[in-house]
Amino acid sequence: MKVGCIGLGDIAQKAYLPVLGTQPGVDLHLQTRTPATLQRVADSLHLPADRRHTGLDALLAQGLDAAFVHAPTAAHPEIVTRLLEAGVPTYVDKPLAYELADSARLVELAEERGVSLMVGFNRRYAPGYAQCAEHPRELILLQKNRAGLPEEPRTMILDDFIHVVDTLRFLVPGPVDDVTVRGRMRDGLLHHVVLQLAGDGFTALGVMNRLSGSAEEILEVSGQDTKRQVVNLAETIDHKGQPTVRRRGDWVPVARQRGIEQAVLAFLDAVRAGTLLSARDALETHELCERVLRTVLERSGAA
Repeated sequence: MKVGCIGLGDIAQKAYLPVLGTQPGVDLHLQTRTPATLQRVADSLHLPADRRHTGLDALLAQGLDAAFVHAPTAAHPEIVTRLLEAGVPTYVDKPLAYELADSARLVELAEERGVSLMVGFNRRYAPGYAQCAEHPRELILLQKNRAGLPEEPRTMILDDFIHVVDTLRFLVPGPVDDVTVRGRMRDGLLHHVVLQLAGDGFTALGVMNRLSGSAEEILEVSGQDTKRQVVNLAETIDHKGQPTVRRRGDWVPVARQRGIEQAVLAFLDAVRAGTLLSARDALETHELCERVLRTVLERSGAA
């Protein structure tokens, strides 16, 4: 099985390549336009010269069975289009694109060509979060905060807050009939944003504060007088009377803790089985992100 990895930045090197590089039956091919990075990363994986590529044309000429796209977001539309037109099942790091029209076009192209397209929302596969989907969820609260990092709104929402949006969509126990957005903009930068989703019997609240003083991610789901809390995707605390704490094992890889390994294997298994994967649900997350962005900009007078 020939698998291409396009883009060799931090996320590829730290999370995806340690998984892809150890899968039996996978002939891994790397592609980046930076020769020094290509050599260093390929050397670390002991890949021969014929699996190292500086151009997308050369990579596609290998007859790929699947591809992972970890290039900068701005390059996604062009790269994913080329892959889908070549009939290559594609896994792309979130988001699909910065512009909703580009994301919709890619999803439609995949459907027209009958080619699998999967967006890497790894938190759906993270053990702590997946287990929360089995817990009563009358109230859901997810905070994903950073220190000293206000950012241009579209970049912040599509590159980072999208994880919060998608996780809330994944965890809500029923149809959403009310969406509320709040945010704070100063000098063209987004400081914080809050999203509330509500439906029959539940409320879900997603918060991102880029001036919180610390980097943290805390998920809480509660209902029926019980609460489950997941801290930084590594520690799960069940509250019902005396709290019960479960921590990530010392030997559990970070990629498995964060759901990346499981997402990669789910994609590869589908490709092997000939199962067609649709990114239509992922597009709904992008549509909600666009709604959040539009509301923040309108209320700040920047639209």
